[in-house]
Amino acid sequence: MVRRLRDLAPDGLPISVNWEDMEVGSSIFVPCINIDNCKKQVKEIVDKFGWITISQVCIENHTLGLRIWRTT
Repeated sequence: MVRRLRDLAPDGLPISVNWEDMEVGSSIFVPCINIDNCKKQVKEIVDKFGWITISQVCIENHTLGLRIWRTT
């Protein structure tokens, strides 16, 4: 499956994020196993917007993933 430019696919399955609606202070949770790949993909996308984000590996509802907060 082909990934769109603004989709994430850290484990091979596409995850669509509505980046345009993401405001400063908001966050998203990306369920994934390949955390490093997810961080890389997120950085590529947010750099195009000129945003700064912070992230943390976490488990939510028994699911491993990465929570990403937009800070600027």
